[in-house]
Amino acid sequence: ELRRMNAPAQITPAPVADCERIGRLAVRSLYREVALAPKPGLVSPVDNGSHDDMDMSTFFRSLFALRHYFRDIARAGADGAGFATLQSLGQAAEAQMLAATGGINTHRGAIFNLGLLCAAAGRVAAQGGTADAAHVARTVATCWGADIVAARPADGTPHADSHGLRVARRHGIGGAREQAAAGFPDVIDAALPALRAVLAAPGDDRQNRAAVQALFVLIARLDDSNLLWRGGRIGLDYAQGTARSFIAAGGVFADDWAAQAQATHEAFVARRLSPGGAADLLAVTLFLHELEGATCG
Repeated sequence: ELRRMNAPAQITPAPVADCERIGRLAVRSLYREVALAPKPGLVSPVDNGSHDDMDMSTFFRSLFALRHYFRDIARAGADGAGFATLQSLGQAAEAQMLAATGGINTHRGAIFNLGLLCAAAGRVAAQGGTADAAHVARTVATCWGADIVAARPADGTPHADSHGLRVARRHGIGGAREQAAAGFPDVIDAALPALRAVLAAPGDDRQNRAAVQALFVLIARLDDSNLLWRGGRIGLDYAQGTARSFIAAGGVFADDWAAQAQATHEAFVARRLSPGGAADLLAVTLFLHELEGATCG
């Protein structure tokens, strides 16, 4: 059992069921993300996208290894844990992921992003609050935002030379840490409204179409370090421009949206582009949407 931290007096332990539910929603959002198709350049049930080292089975092994992590970090958040405790849980989860996948990074971004949001959801539940998506996202920023930014790996540490940090330094962009520390603005301001607009509109297959729309919105907006690593600034500009054109042509409301999305996927694969950062935030979007439909406390 997780060691109880020195929680503020107003926080009371969340019922175990709350943290179990939060953990299940996180795993389900990751499953829905990987099961979605078409997704430009990304692994799906149809093919491996731009990846030679992973497929659906790799993601399933990773998800199985992480199934308790999201529940446990939600409990830590409910207990008022500081960032150091959350970081320790995330590092242990990453080791479990790498052991399950043979060293392949399938869910490092999700361990970070969704882990923080599960902790925030647990904290909100413990305080008797409602699982409003914007509130949960803001909780990450207000409770741990400064520590998230301060914890950027120092030179010489194992993660200091990660692909994301190398391209961030080279191109002068923010990254996952900045997105989380700011309360996930690209999700709250853009992807979540896009998802919900499709879900609220008439038409068939709305769940799938809504997720595709949200993904393209994220690709269009994000300075995705995965795209920068694989394609440089030219690759990022191409990916963003293609996603913007898809949305401008009507997105998933266009009659030929599926063909256009598939053509975009094939074009990304031909260029070996994979918007992994956008995929991570799509899972965040799906998680926050479903979480808001649940009752906390």
